[in-house]
Amino acid sequence: MMNDHDPTLQALAERIRAAQADGRALDVRGGGTKGFLGGVPRGEVLDVRALAGISAYEPTELVVTVRAGTPLAELEAALAERGQGLPFEPPRFGGGGDSTNSHDSSDRSGTNGAANGGTVGGMVAAGLAGPARAAVGSVRDYLLGATMLDGRGQLLSFGGQVMKNVAGYDVSRLLAGSMGVLGVICEVSLKVLPRPVATATLRFDVDEAEAIRRLNAWGGQPLPLSASIWHGGVLHLRLAGAAAAVASAARQLGGQPLGANEAAALWDGLRDQRSAYFADAQRAVDAGGTLWRLSVPQVAPPLALPGPTLLEWGGAQRWCFGDLPAERVRAAAAAAGGHATALRTGDATLRAAGVFAPLAAPLERIHRDLKRTFDPAGILNPGRLYPGW
Repeated sequence: MMNDHDPTLQALAERIRAAQADGRALDVRGGGTKGFLGGVPRGEVLDVRALAGISAYEPTELVVTVRAGTPLAELEAALAERGQGLPFEPPRFGGGGDSTNSHDSSDRSGTNGAANGGTVGGMVAAGLAGPARAAVGSVRDYLLGATMLDGRGQLLSFGGQVMKNVAGYDVSRLLAGSMGVLGVICEVSLKVLPRPVATATLRFDVDEAEAIRRLNAWGGQPLPLSASIWHGGVLHLRLAGAAAAVASAARQLGGQPLGANEAAALWDGLRDQRSAYFADAQRAVDAGGTLWRLSVPQVAPPLALPGPTLLEWGGAQRWCFGDLPAERVRAAAAAAGGHATALRTGDATLRAAGVFAPLAAPLERIHRDLKRTFDPAGILNPGRLYPGW
């Protein structure tokens, strides 16, 4: 387990303390595959990839403790050997044939990190989850504990290695989606789960409104639903679980079954954002447009936004891209009871203004207080989460 005597950790802590003393910003970086997300990275690069390796793995306890600089692919390979995995299917940007990442080189220095793919620390800091998110939960739901260096270079530990180990404010889960503004994630303990015994993917030719209706109807039934995607008049549904349950659900639902290879390509392309839809979106971003991710209630009807639309998470996550004004997209999301994030944008003005949904005043005050508590000098990833902090 990690402690203050670790030489790699000591070197990082010294860098942080020196930066705090000089008032220098630090760009905390692992694989460098998510430079497109949030505000533009700035400051001196603090590379955490030396903090690598699996510290402890107890397959029978379904818990793994891993250093933040460990490549995500390495962790997933180790889990797969024991028939386990990360249920929330985090995107594996870079190193895995992610075609869209080649467009993000302007946000990073060097290409070695991207070639090696994303890291465990970046997975937690970004808080992104894949197709199974609606069925199994988010990154935050599987984060049991974390060790981090704050903006003073102090080593702090939160949580533990069991679900019942947390009392009071669970800071470890607060790190999920924090974009590194609270501290340098050094090590995390994660809950893992066995991989499903059987899966099946079904295709249905329906329009968007009918897809939403069916997804909500199926969501109220005892079916082993694992993931869904609708785009271009086609709805795909993934079932996962016990073989008998999957086979029974497939017979009940009907539809056209996909072959194993075709299904794997479909879900991998969605998970890693490298399908044809996201390739088209990236071309729009390169031309100055924006790829929007909208979080809305599953029952929300089709949104009145032009351009190609993609639905997943049972209709709760919706994608669109183009050169639509940010105000129009966010207004449409708000009218449906949700919010919108500019996940990738070629609009420098929009990125500088903030790509995440604006916070209500009381919530923003809490966020700013947390930032000041853990990083009083504001040197860690300034502006990555929200402008000005």
